[in-house]
Formats: sequence, C-alpha cells, structure tokens
Amino acid sequence: MNHDVNIQNAQVNDDEWKQIVHKPLLERTPYEKGDRLTISRVAGRILGTPHDETDYYIHLHELYVSDDFHVLSETLEKTIAPERFQAIQQIHMINQKEKGLSVNRFVAFLDGEQLIVKHPNPAMHRHLRKSLIEVLQTFQSSHETGFNDPDFRRVLLDLVKWMGNHLEKWLKEADIENDMPKVIWYGDTTKSQRYFLYYLMLIGCDVLIFHPEGKDPFQEIDPDQKLSFVYSYPGTSALEPFPTEKPQRKSTVAYRSTKELDTVLHNEDSLMYKPWQFREHTPVSVTLKTTYDELFLIAKERAFIRPNFQASKTTVDIPNLFAMVMGVSSNEKEYWDRLQTLTEYKESYTIRRFPFTSEEKSNYQFHYGHALDQTGGIDPGRLMESNVWRYKHLPEGVQRGIAQAVSRMCKNPSLLALNNEKEADVQLYLFTQAVCLPPELVNLIQTFDYSQTVPKLILYHTEQTGALSRSDAAALLLLNEIGIDIIVYNPPGHKCIDHYIDDQQFDTHWLDEMSFNQEFKEPSIVRKFINKIF
Repeated sequence: MNHDVNIQNAQVNDDEWKQIVHKPLLERTPYEKGDRLTISRVAGRILGTPHDETDYYIHLHELYVSDDFHVLSETLEKTIAPERFQAIQQIHMINQKEKGLSVNRFVAFLDGEQLIVKHPNPAMHRHLRKSLIEVLQTFQSSHETGFNDPDFRRVLLDLVKWMGNHLEKWLKEADIENDMPKVIWYGDTTKSQRYFLYYLMLIGCDVLIFHPEGKDPFQEIDPDQKLSFVYSYPGTSALEPFPTEKPQRKSTVAYRSTKELDTVLHNEDSLMYKPWQFREHTPVSVTLKTTYDELFLIAKERAFIRPNFQASKTTVDIPNLFAMVMGVSSNEKEYWDRLQTLTEYKESYTIRRFPFTSEEKSNYQFHYGHALDQTGGIDPGRLMESNVWRYKHLPEGVQRGIAQAVSRMCKNPSLLALNNEKEADVQLYLFTQAVCLPPELVNLIQTFDYSQTVPKLILYHTEQTGALSRSDAAALLLLNEIGIDIIVYNPPGHKCIDHYIDDQQFDTHWLDEMSFNQEFKEPSIVRKFINKIF
C-alpha cells in the first residue's frame, strides 16, 4: 500500500505532448512505484492553430472518438442531489456565522458531509483531499474577501457537482498506477470550470486545454506555468464548434505552403508586417526623447520605421512622442506649416477647447480594490470582467491592450499628487478616469494598427481656450502608455500639463517668442485643396 502520491509534470519538449499523452504512466518520465507512488501528468494549454486548420480539427476529433479521453467541455453535468445541495448550504452558513472558516476546516466539513471524492487507495484518498485544500487556498489567496467573495458559492457548488458527476466515476474505472483520467477542454471557460480543471491537474489527470483563438484564461491560475505548459501554434482561428463529426480535409499543398510563407514573411522579426498583424498583442510605449526638429520627422513615420520598435510573441514596443511646444518660432510660416501638417494627418485628432474630458466624481474604491491581484497591482483580466469596464464593445485584443495600459499606469503613477494625497489616492484617481474615456479617444485607440501609422493627439492650448484639467492629464497618460503620439502646443508658454504630470514624462521645447491671444490658424483654401487631391 502506497504511503504517498507524488504528481510531477511529464517531461515534454515542443509538441511531444501529442505522443506522451497516449503513453501509460510507467512509460513516462518521471515514474516511481514503491512506498511512494510518483506519476507524471501531461497538462497544457494549446493556443492558436497550425498552418493547416483542418489537421488541427481532425486531431481534436481523434481525441474525441478515443475511449481514453473525456471531452469535458461537451459533457459537463450540473445536476446535484437535494441533500448534497443542502449540505453545501449549511457549510456556507457556518462559514458566515464564524466570519470565515480556515481552508482545512472548510475541507473537513466537506469531507464530513461526503462531498469529496473517495478512493479505496488510502494514499490517493489523502491526495484527493490535499489537492482540494490547495484549490481552495488558491481561490482564497486570489480573492480579497476569500470565501466571502460572491463567486465562491458558485465555484464550490460546481466543484462538488463535477466531482460527483464525473471524477468519482472516472477514478473507479482507473488503475492509478498505470493510467489516470485524461481530459480535453476546448474553447472558453468560466471561473468554476477553470478551478475544476486546476483540481484535475493537481490530482494527476492529463488535461489539455485547446483554444483556437489563442486566448489563455487559465493564466490567472497558473501564470508561471508551474502546473501546465503553454504550446502556441503560429496562427489563430475563430472559435468553431467542437468537431464531434470528422472534418473533411480541404486544404491543399499550395494553401499550406502559402500559410507557411506568410508566417516566414510576416513574423515578428521580418519588418514586413501585414495590416492588423498585432491586433492581439499588448502595446507598450517607448516614449522617445527628441529635438524640436526631430519631432516632425518622426511624427510622419510609421511605428515599425521608428527607432526602438520591437515585436515579440505577445507585446509590441511602440516608439511614440510626448512633447509640449512652448511659444512660437520667429519663422511664423514654418511654425504654422508644421502645426497644420500634424493636424491634417488622417490619424490625427485635434483638441482646441478644454477641458476635453469630464471628471468622474463617483467613488470607485470598491471597483478598484476588486480589480487588484495579490501583489497589489491591477489584474487586467479582472478589470475587463468588472462592472465598470465600459469598453466591452471593443475587440478583445484592444480591450486587453487598454487594461494592460491601465495596470502599468497605476503601478507607476506619473500624475502629480495633490495636497495630502498618498500614492494610493493617485492610483485610484488614475483608475477612475481611465475607465471613463471619451468616445473620441477610444476611437483613436481602436484605429491604432500598432506596427503602422501612429495616431496623434494634437492639443492647441492658449489662455483663451479654457483650462486643461487633471482628468485631461490622466487621459493623456493613458494614451501615452498605449503608444499614441501626443503634442501639446502652448503659444503663451504658460504652465499646462506640467501642472499635473511629472515633467520627466514628456519633452519641452521652448521656441523663440511667447505669443498671447494667439488664435489657431486654419489651413488656407489652397492648402486644403492640394491635400484633398494628394
């Protein structure tokens, strides 16, 4: 009789998981049988699709028709006996009465009510219980209010349902020294489903999570890939229904060759980028320090031509501009020609009245706290799922890019603190304003093809055009974080964004003269006509 069960990750290189997942436990490495049973699981997140999507779906179908695999995303059973449901309710009442049970006591109550899967092998029985403790500890540490989190009741109920409806039956049929249950998941997951898959991995099941769109929601549970590896195919595809019927092979050799050539020509290092190639990547700004003359040379260049542009598998470093132009130059014609050229770019948005944002006065303290992870930083995934997220209509990649930018901006705030404000107050203010951007600025972000033309926000600010507000400054910091060019013109040379933003974050260019009551000069009719033609 084994005294302990030890679960390890199977040694997997590249796409070896395809072969190893079919091997019995004793043919995998590591494996040890004795006083301690050491077995290895194959647990991974398979993201995206290969060049030949048909092969991908044929492989999924082969797993589906195999007797060895459970396609859990197609078969999850949610029924539960009334007495088991009532037992869970009673445990929740005890938890509330005692203002939060410890994890060990919670599991002890579940065990006492026969709600945990049992196993005739005492070592495996202890392992099942120990793994559930780890699942609940993970949930507790990931949620500020622990077991009092509003999602916990649903997650626990689902765990108990699926342990009873699925896992208990699988383990009865399994010889744990030779084979553990094998599970396939396809597509999106709820929080309950992610925690159940996590539990299956912990107890030693093989778990493969496939997502053709390349989404990886399991990252929030296993961000360091300690429990499961990540295998990424070169492309992505729309989330089609799971192939319960065998797909017909349609792709030709020429089609596959074209796909492969496309990957070679348009990869992250090729400098031959397709339109919207990086739509699922995270934009990260690299704000350039330039001279006044360089400002206009760089402004007209596409992102991938600019110095320090770089793309990886998940992020795009975008060289952008953030500058304030104080006064006017003695060469008036050159001054206005440069300014009008900036405003005439198709991707430019010009602001000449201030403030251009509305300051959000509501208290977002609860929403801000709910979006934080255990390190105290904003979790982009939680932010996107929260009730205050107003950008759900945007494509997933754009939403994720904004959420990542909000997280970075709040982690290292460049907004100056007001009297008696602590850093936490500044972070809350930035968060509050960031989730309430005006539609015009959201449109500017959405139309940003990260490797191509960089959108520009041009601000023309004089003593006659109103006062730039603190909420305006917060919006500028977010746009800068995403990589958008921001150029502020201030003819009178008065304090402007430097009221609110650390002056190390932007360049300041002082020109020859200060000009007061200087109205914006519209381009001439001739200039407009020429621009319209060309």
